[in-house]
Amino acid sequence: MARRKKDTAPKPTNNENVKGLHAEVLEQPITETLEINYMPYAMSVIISRAIPEIDGFKPSHRKLLYTMYQMHLLGGNRTKSANVVGSTMKLNPHGDAAIYETMVRLSRGYGALLHPPVDSKGNFGKVFSRDMAYAASRYTEVRLDPICQEFFRDIDKDTVDFVDNYDGQLKEPTLLPTTFPNVLVSANQGIAVGMASNICGFNLGEVCDAAIARMKNPKSDLFATLKAPDFPTGGQLLYDQKALEQVYRTGRGSLKVRGRWRYVKAENLIEIYEVPYSTTIEAIMDKVADLVKAGKIREITDMRDETDLSGLKLAIDLKRGVDPEKLMAKLCKLTPFQDAYPCNFNILINGNPRVMGVGEILDEWIAWRMECVRRRASYDMAKKREKLHLLLGLRKILLDIDKAIKIIRETPTEAEVIPNLMIGFGIDQVQAEFVAEIKLRNINQEYILRRTNEVDQLQQEIDDLQDVVDNPQRVKKIITGELQAVKKKYAVPRRTEIVYDYQEDVPEETEDVPDNPVHVFLSQQGYFKKITPQSLRMSGEQKYKEGDGPSQYWETTSSQEIMFFTDRQQCYKARLNDFADSKASVLGEYLPSRLGMDEGENVVWACLPGDYSGTLLFFFENGKAARVELEKYRTVTNRRRLTGAYSDKSPLKAAFRLTEDIELAVFSTENRALLFNTAALTPKATRTTQGVAVLTLKPKYRLSRVVPAEESGIVNLARYRARNIPATGALLKPEDKGEVQMSLDIK
Repeated sequence: MARRKKDTAPKPTNNENVKGLHAEVLEQPITETLEINYMPYAMSVIISRAIPEIDGFKPSHRKLLYTMYQMHLLGGNRTKSANVVGSTMKLNPHGDAAIYETMVRLSRGYGALLHPPVDSKGNFGKVFSRDMAYAASRYTEVRLDPICQEFFRDIDKDTVDFVDNYDGQLKEPTLLPTTFPNVLVSANQGIAVGMASNICGFNLGEVCDAAIARMKNPKSDLFATLKAPDFPTGGQLLYDQKALEQVYRTGRGSLKVRGRWRYVKAENLIEIYEVPYSTTIEAIMDKVADLVKAGKIREITDMRDETDLSGLKLAIDLKRGVDPEKLMAKLCKLTPFQDAYPCNFNILINGNPRVMGVGEILDEWIAWRMECVRRRASYDMAKKREKLHLLLGLRKILLDIDKAIKIIRETPTEAEVIPNLMIGFGIDQVQAEFVAEIKLRNINQEYILRRTNEVDQLQQEIDDLQDVVDNPQRVKKIITGELQAVKKKYAVPRRTEIVYDYQEDVPEETEDVPDNPVHVFLSQQGYFKKITPQSLRMSGEQKYKEGDGPSQYWETTSSQEIMFFTDRQQCYKARLNDFADSKASVLGEYLPSRLGMDEGENVVWACLPGDYSGTLLFFFENGKAARVELEKYRTVTNRRRLTGAYSDKSPLKAAFRLTEDIELAVFSTENRALLFNTAALTPKATRTTQGVAVLTLKPKYRLSRVVPAEESGIVNLARYRARNIPATGALLKPEDKGEVQMSLDIK
């Protein structure tokens, strides 16, 4: 990094030579730049913007809700959102758009939280929709939801600290004194600098029970009270004990969630009415559309978004005879209808970001809430002590009220009344001022007895509050009572169903598609055709691009898998059902485009693996051959591309699939030939093996082609057979130089 110093030299005229002008450059260490310029920004983003605190809110949330509380929107009528946005700018200087987006996420209409703090009216969009935009702030109305009583309870009793706002004109709370662990109830996401936070929500009733159990026994089993996360969009959580234990213990992990659907038999359609919290209906529709275009899903005829005021609904029309269970199992596997929710419970504790497990978060909240209760008790105790102090002064005066009246009547000036009362009764200034303000009508026996009797009651209340401050068990008892009241008033049933017994295995795609005889053609330039026998009988000559020609041909069935090997040592796997039926009169599908190959990548060979029995035999230009078990290419998952399909040390010249050993003829550019049996080659453990030398070559010669011995055109086979490999082979005699088309496949 460098700083440019301002040049104070006079500006040259048009005729002056400007070559002498320059700017002086001063060196600045990069560490100094990071410390002065970057680190303050990074810390501001972490501490003051992106990471939630123990009350479950980010600063932007807290400023908005506190502004609404100050506007008397808790229990009052709704007001235009624009009014709230404008008022919030007194605390939050980030602009109206950012403030309104914060309000949208906290609103009941948007549906991103289990217990939204903002009671909204109007269009606020939907969390499950990417394209459903919310209305402008001038059209919508908001107020605080009744649950916000638990966020602001006793906030005016010194339960939390207050600080100046950005211009020092107002005060705002550093935290909200939530009476329940809102940090675990309200879902929260944030991306800071070098760290992030992603907290999923839990059911309010379960969280309250877990906090109560935690206070009684810090080693209590969390799973007994806090079963699993609960998401606002519902859906189903696929219960994984190990994954949940990791999240509960470390605060990190991933949970599997999937949507809910129902089959409408009368209309032969599927209705999706709940989606995972981490996705949207548009993302699911886009993925399904891509799969239909790619031919991987053939059971769907139409798909519509029928979401309305009654809620989410995605309708999928099915073809006749389709099994909806199998189709939805496939959609779970291939689309975001089943998704993974990543957990990262990163929370600010006393200004320091910490990733904590659920138990540790509850412990931190309990400790913080106990401090809030103690501060509230201390505040109430201080107020009662002030009142007691006044009443003690009143008691002294009321013992001789006539003396007090006499002192006041005989005092010549008003300014001397207070000092004279202080001297006459031995009280302080505060007590004297309180007595002096008593109305004449209150100097009666009833008033005097009632006020003096309050002294003993106040003293008892003060002693009780002092015991609360000094006794942690009493504080926990108070918190337990508050949690029970919150649960009774606001708890709702779980929205997300916990699925303990589930099956993730997806039926093979071949089960849902016909298995018909087909003829398959691969050209030298990578064009692929699948033709039915009926179409082939009615067709004429196969059509190829100019300069292209046939390379491989199979008679098989449409359910078979096919593997395409490329010149980049990659293997692309597909099913013949993935390709549409073609005709002999067309060029076919261009595989590099159809399979999404890398730029400049071309198909050099293909094979039908069948049941993956047998071996593959690769011959390279350097005279080596590699034999690999076909089983090495089997994949448990539906991977479509395998890297490292064969060795990259030398160009591939020929390849075969062997189910039994045969005799091959190997030719070189030196015009030599070698016959050997493939039994001499043993299978290798890895796909990328370089193999073993078969043909010994002089430096300027290369292996040119390999064919089965019976197709080689060699008359005297014994002349070219080798006892051992590697061997140089024998020079070809004129009668053995048959022009034979090279074949790259043996069935």
